Amino acid sequence: MTDLINQSLNDESIRKAQFPVLEESSFLAHAGVAALPQAARSALIDYADYASRKGQEDEFIWKRIAEARARAASLIDAKPSEIALLGPTALGLNLVANGWPWEPDDEVVYYQDDYPANVYPWLALKERGVKPVPLAPERMGEITWKTVESVLTPATRMVALASCHYLTGYRIDIDDIGRRLHERNVLFCLDGIQTLGAFPTSVKHVDFLSADSHKWMLGPVGAGLFYVREALHEQLQPTLLGAWNVFSPEFVAQDRVAFYNGARRYEPGSLNIPGILAMDASLEMLQEAGIPFIAERIRALADTLSGALRERGFETPSCMTDAEDKHRSGIVSVSHPVRDLSGIYERLTDAGVRLSMRRARNETPFLRFSPHVYNTQSDLDRALVAIDSV
Repeated sequence: MTDLINQSLNDESIRKAQFPVLEESSFLAHAGVAALPQAARSALIDYADYASRKGQEDEFIWKRIAEARARAASLIDAKPSEIALLGPTALGLNLVANGWPWEPDDEVVYYQDDYPANVYPWLALKERGVKPVPLAPERMGEITWKTVESVLTPATRMVALASCHYLTGYRIDIDDIGRRLHERNVLFCLDGIQTLGAFPTSVKHVDFLSADSHKWMLGPVGAGLFYVREALHEQLQPTLLGAWNVFSPEFVAQDRVAFYNGARRYEPGSLNIPGILAMDASLEMLQEAGIPFIAERIRALADTLSGALRERGFETPSCMTDAEDKHRSGIVSVSHPVRDLSGIYERLTDAGVRLSMRRARNETPFLRFSPHVYNTQSDLDRALVAIDSV
């Protein structure tokens, strides 16, 4: 595939052709649910056409699935055998929470103000005698090694974090936290949905990772990847069983449960083939441009927008006012001491600007912007002009 992203940035007609949502809006909501690019749309159409003529599964389709598995693995520096093609994010996190052989009084560390998908699976473990231990950072979303270390005890078995906080946009230092946890024989589970596709995310020091493709990977809802470190396959028991992950020769159920090798053991039944192929098409496009290039451009757009909003009296979360580059992301959330954000949100929506509105636990409202690599200054300007008109 040619580098469609760089072509798009150099030609507005190509940009709108490859990202059709731009014909109707300035789309700045990738931390929510992204609009599909033309690459993913074409993959869905092509599969539907193929499936209607030749059937939904055959040798060619399974070859494509194997390619998608390999591409997803390369995105996070994993082996294809460590990747289950499962979404949504919550599914993978629940497979970890429910499949790990916990002992009574084990502790799992989590952050109560993460996105709920990365909270409820750990809270539910109380019914199995596991103690969920919440983090209490000084500033919302700012999870550092110091924050994590402060709650570790000899009973800590796992730490479950998000690679990037969904509201503040604070990116954790995955490698540093993971390495230090492994030095203490503590497992590390990662919700990677807010960085995969936008920022380099490696599982070198991670044991489990789950991420749906519908945000920064620009894929469809319900298609994603679930990573389990190969050395842990025998310990993390699959809790969903079916004909695809349990050995069933000629589709005949056996007298005992024996799982297939690799991460396929976590895929119980039919895969979301159209979603996976569309996800793969988007990932191919993103990897062709290069994730480091994408990260640099996203951060530049976010910094520009953040600065312009602060000039207009908006306030970013306190943890982002002095954040180092490695902790900044594509998420720009802002509050305002006096202005009505609901009214501003409605004005932005009416002006064709797509964004999100979120609230913190203390009910503080935030406008959340999240530009991607294909956005340009013109998209940001459209938002700023709409704000200035309120």
